[in-house]
Amino acid sequence: MNYLKACVRGRQGFFSGGDRGATAVEYGLMASLIAVVIVVAVMAFGSSVNGLFQLAVDSTPFFK
Repeated sequence: MNYLKACVRGRQGFFSGGDRGATAVEYGLMASLIAVVIVVAVMAFGSSVNGLFQLAVDSTPFFK
């Protein structure tokens, strides 16, 4: 019984530190997903936002 406890204690450190790589992969996937969402939003709303700013510039007498 003591031998079994010693084996389990010896393996606890081995199994507990193995999620660092998985966490890094998860953060990488989240960052890439956020980047894709930003690119899609800019592609979808870029021209309309540009038109909105151009309208604001054209209607302000300071910029004429």
